[in-house]
Amino acid sequence: MNNLRIAIDASRTTVERVTGTEHYAIELIRAIIRCNQRHHITLYFRDEPHVGLFPKSNLVTYKIIPFRRVWTHLRFAFELLRDRPDVTFVPAHTLPFFISGKCVVTVHDLGYKVFPDAHPPQNRHYLDWTTRFSAWRASYILTDSQATTNDLATYYGTRPEKTQVVYPGVDKPILNTDIDIHEKYQLPERYFVFIGTLQPRKNITRIVQAYQQYRTLTDNPTGLVLAGGKGWLYDDKWTEGIEGVRLTGYIDDADKGALLANAIALVFPSLYEGFGFPVIEAMHSETPVIASNTSSLPELVDDAGLQVNPLDISEITQAMIRIEADQSLRTTLIEQGRKQATQFTWDDAGRITLKMLEKAATS
Repeated sequence: MNNLRIAIDASRTTVERVTGTEHYAIELIRAIIRCNQRHHITLYFRDEPHVGLFPKSNLVTYKIIPFRRVWTHLRFAFELLRDRPDVTFVPAHTLPFFISGKCVVTVHDLGYKVFPDAHPPQNRHYLDWTTRFSAWRASYILTDSQATTNDLATYYGTRPEKTQVVYPGVDKPILNTDIDIHEKYQLPERYFVFIGTLQPRKNITRIVQAYQQYRTLTDNPTGLVLAGGKGWLYDDKWTEGIEGVRLTGYIDDADKGALLANAIALVFPSLYEGFGFPVIEAMHSETPVIASNTSSLPELVDDAGLQVNPLDISEITQAMIRIEADQSLRTTLIEQGRKQATQFTWDDAGRITLKMLEKAATS
């Protein structure tokens, strides 16, 4: 194979506050650079990247092209037309509308199609429009899970042979022993924890209702910690006046390891996930997992956690009771979770992605 010229959209790697999509872009690009031995990679930025963001490599060139609005469809597209790479990779849903040549895109999830009411209308329509175009235009589509691959076939008629599941890597959260997690976030001594944005798709209402039911069936109930910022359509009534519930607000990444490691279990019966990072992070932290039996979560959990129907409040309640009371079950889930978590590495994701870029460029 000839050495290729690979263009990568790195615009999401310089944002001030890193969320899931930005973290994915940063870590996957790092992994691609580490495993690349021959191809020339050009990273396209909207803003100046900070020093040390990516590994040093003689095979990598930075191109910074500032532009205030519609950067993807105008400024990035124009540079690609000038540079004519062999293949272009965009790690987040949106290919430029005016793009020539071979291209690969990552589609993380289709939550806006499965649960449209959980997304702001303008955001939902933009995602539908751009993802539909990207799924049609891309040479190959990377997905975070088989569940998202299935959704692409259902909603956009995407052929399975055009997609490739590339599980993101999930690093073990740092366990910061310099802080008292209970004191910093005013947590109860014992607690179940949910981590994520507090929004309807995360099933917060049923988590709280299941917890209320749990309290009525337990003599010395454990607390419930909902860790994350309030998202679109959050309703204060979800938790108002509910004894034992603690809302922490946004959690610093440096504190996530301690928050998980000190929990009785992660309670994550989300209605829909393209890929549930907290599930694997909990397994790394040796914390048992309760998760939904829908969307991507069965792929991630397998037999390393308790799977529940996210619409069945009593089922969630019974899982909480079991996981707290049965020490043998906890020990088994912790051991299986530790093994399961090792399957999700960024180096694997980088190698598979690079192979798909080579395949796209030569097809």
